[in-house]
Amino acid sequence: MGLYSTFEETINSYTGLSPAAFFTILALMVGFYRIVSGLFVSPAVEAVAAESKSSVSTEPSIPLEPVQIGEVTIDELKAYDGSDPKKPLLMAIKGNIYDVSRSRMFYGPGGPYALFAGRDASRALALMSFDHNDLTGNLEGLRSPELEVLQDWEEKFMEKYVKVGRLAFERTTISGNNQNVEALPISSVEAENLVENIENRGLKAEATDP
Repeated sequence: MGLYSTFEETINSYTGLSPAAFFTILALMVGFYRIVSGLFVSPAVEAVAAESKSSVSTEPSIPLEPVQIGEVTIDELKAYDGSDPKKPLLMAIKGNIYDVSRSRMFYGPGGPYALFAGRDASRALALMSFDHNDLTGNLEGLRSPELEVLQDWEEKFMEKYVKVGRLAFERTTISGNNQNVEALPISSVEAENLVENIENRGLKAEATDP
């Protein structure tokens, strides 16, 4: 009781109020301060809040889970290069297509590897090249060390990303005098070999034609 009496006398001597009246007035002052301060927000704080809201609203709307697209041609794959934020970001290695949307900061527009998106970048990865001429699945002429580099890339993609499809190349089949073109899921090297074989057949036919 002695401590309370001393506390009561101190409040009374400085404010002329009883402890109950003092704390009531103090609570009202704190509440009034919070109300008034809430009416005046710093322009800097408003700008940061608006920027945060804007960045959230402009976030690319990509599927939460990778969507299987099946077999697509090289031209169809180009539609998934990140230019359309509503579509997943895809990239192919050795004919297999992977969803790299989770690494949009690397493979999306403005990223260091953006030119690989929407393409089969096998040769470019093997050579560690950013030359547009190397943005192809053609592996002919590559040496063993370069193929090993590509193998490392492929293993990393298989571990980190989901395979969602495969490239379909146009294969020409010859039956009699007719040629039929159909899209089949074969590798880039197989496609190159097929074209070369067809051209060789044509040259041989011309050479034996009387």
